[in-house]
Amino acid sequence: MTTRRSQLQEDTNYRVLRMLQDNPDLTQREIAQQLGVSTSGLNYCLNALIDKGWVKVQNFSQSKNKFGYIYVLTPQGILEKVALTSRFLQRKQAEYEALRAEIDSLSAELNAPPHVRSAKP
Repeated sequence: MTTRRSQLQEDTNYRVLRMLQDNPDLTQREIAQQLGVSTSGLNYCLNALIDKGWVKVQNFSQSKNKFGYIYVLTPQGILEKVALTSRFLQRKQAEYEALRAEIDSLSAELNAPPHVRSAKP
């Protein structure tokens, strides 16, 4: 079983990989802003992805990044992104189902006759 912290880290890794695959020349600041995390937190995440061999940094003279580099997913990174996508989707579907059940329960409670609503704890 995974902890909430490891799920959050996995979700962040997934989102970073997804963004880099779509926009490899984003700066760390741009990625951090889009994800709503600090630049230093993103830097830590990117370094971890690089250390795992999922992302590599390449020089690219036409990058909008002032340092002239881009982040590229490695073949292993692409495979890991697929696995992360699957787990992310499963978690989000489970969250959706739980939320849907809660909404249905609350709707039923609001639509119940007044004497039944007041009897609930």
